[in-house]
Amino acid sequence: MNTDLRPRGPFRYGDRVQLTGPKGRMHTVTLREGGELHTHHGVLPHAKIVDLPDGSVVSNSAGHDYLALRPLLRDFVMSMPRGAAIVYPKDAAQILAAADIFPGARVVEAGVGSGALSLWLLRAIGAEGTLTSFERREEFADVAKANVETFLGHVPENWDVVVGDLVEQLPSTAQPGSVDRVVLDMLAPWECIDVAADALAPGGVVLCYIATATQLSRVAEYLRGTGLFTEPEATETMVRGWHVEGLAVRPDHRMVAHTGFLITARRLAPGAIPPDVRKRALKKPSYSDEDVEVWTPGAVGDREITDKNLRKRVREAQRAAGGGRALTENSTGDDVD
Repeated sequence: MNTDLRPRGPFRYGDRVQLTGPKGRMHTVTLREGGELHTHHGVLPHAKIVDLPDGSVVSNSAGHDYLALRPLLRDFVMSMPRGAAIVYPKDAAQILAAADIFPGARVVEAGVGSGALSLWLLRAIGAEGTLTSFERREEFADVAKANVETFLGHVPENWDVVVGDLVEQLPSTAQPGSVDRVVLDMLAPWECIDVAADALAPGGVVLCYIATATQLSRVAEYLRGTGLFTEPEATETMVRGWHVEGLAVRPDHRMVAHTGFLITARRLAPGAIPPDVRKRALKKPSYSDEDVEVWTPGAVGDREITDKNLRKRVREAQRAAGGGRALTENSTGDDVD
């Protein structure tokens, strides 16, 4: 099994290359024999890039220079075809830390979306770990598998994509107490907490990635209500870049602010009751039956992608996964602004 998730050495046909040209405009292409990058600045044959080391500068037919680099994973996930919204790199990094994803871990993920988080999880668990990803929509699963294959060059043997509902499929997929980590990225993750608890080993971590404060509240209360987890911890991550040039040092005018909340809890041993739970049991709940109504999936909102648009995303992802054999790049088809 090829475990080199980021190829090294000279560029080869089939490699994806990120080309940064005039005015910082980026083009991501897959090198293929006879291939060319056409822009209004000229033509750059792929053959001029092959056999050069990563980080080289090449000139096109009009003499414009392009910096050639293999895309980082964060670059790839921001430009890959999407069936569903992706987990942003800043959140993916926090997920790996908050859920303590380690080499050799047995991880369950739902839903797989466009495969962005799957790529980060596969890198973290290494060749000895296993990742089982659940996705209700087959089209999203197809996009995710194609994106993973495009970046890694193959579909990892330790990754299993299950098309179906986690609640229905997980009990037959994982033995009770056999899973180290469960990562839930879905509209109503509280629906999956009970089966996740059964699958998790004592001390294992469940992590939910959710968009709204109402979802966050519902998940936290559900986790507490099961009596099977430690007190949940909730965070969000904001990243602000800085402009640094000589003495002109200031924050960027734009920043990646709220994208989602993370909430984590750890599986208790059977029969264990933490001291803080004993105290909390004496207090009256701070929410009513009416409050529960605003926690329904319809109330928190769900952005649906049209079937026509989704079929287009599937074709784009599978075309990219086919390697450089059938991919035709131009100045707009596979660019990253």
